[in-house]
Amino acid sequence: MAAAATKGDLGLILGEEVSRYSLADLQIIGGRLHAEMVRLPEPYRKQVHPYITEQLFGAHHQLLSMYRSGRFLSMTEPITDCATFVEFCNMIPDGCLRWDESTQRLPFRYTPRHRAFYYLISAFTIFVLDRPGHPVGTPFPGGFRVEERNGSYYCIIRDREKDVPFSICNFCPALQTEEG
Repeated sequence: MAAAATKGDLGLILGEEVSRYSLADLQIIGGRLHAEMVRLPEPYRKQVHPYITEQLFGAHHQLLSMYRSGRFLSMTEPITDCATFVEFCNMIPDGCLRWDESTQRLPFRYTPRHRAFYYLISAFTIFVLDRPGHPVGTPFPGGFRVEERNGSYYCIIRDREKDVPFSICNFCPALQTEEG
């Protein structure tokens, strides 16, 4: 993946890899998403749920649609921030292997391959589409949201995830929202 130079090359690589995820894999990923969502307090859970679902499964659908229609073949523009992209690629193996979930009580096995799905979809959103990892409108505690203004994206937590080395926020094209 790190060898991709254009958005189209990256889209083709991601489309090929993501198309290998079976329905059973997607159900496990969805089950894990549900398990994480139920831990959030209401009313925040209800507010954020559609955005997180869009972040993973809406982007999954868009990636596969573009891949199957051949749209990536005409995308010749270079990846916008190659240095950040390579850092992202280098982070993925550790991000997928870091967690020990043997102590969690889930009715399914969530593997590093399932965790990789999140990073593959994030690579599509961030480096092919040049959009934030979290969709515009995603709410955060305190009443803040990911915003788009005049073609630029802004996020209140953009620079607050620096101490979380496997966070997609560290690679996101959104700018830090000024607190107000």
